[in-house]
Amino acid sequence: MLVLSRHRDESIIIGDDIVITVVDIRGDKVRLGIAAPIEISVHRQEVYEAIQRENRQAARLDPQDARQVENLNPPLRRDARRTRSEDL
Repeated sequence: MLVLSRHRDESIIIGDDIVITVVDIRGDKVRLGIAAPIEISVHRQEVYEAIQRENRQAARLDPQDARQVENLNPPLRRDARRTRSEDL
């Protein structure tokens, strides 16, 4: 693991297109800003782990059960999808 020290408003670059910036430091908490291409998922670890659990559970679904779930949540229309910048 690479360990770096950064001050407020300083950044770390990963590859050519991911920038992590220290936005704020309050006590023992650091706020980070992350700029990454939309095709790269960025999640807090606990959110990522929850997504992985849900994916594993979905993979175990019986095909008939999966069809029932699809009927409950129809696909979004293209114009109803949000972009990553709208989520921020």
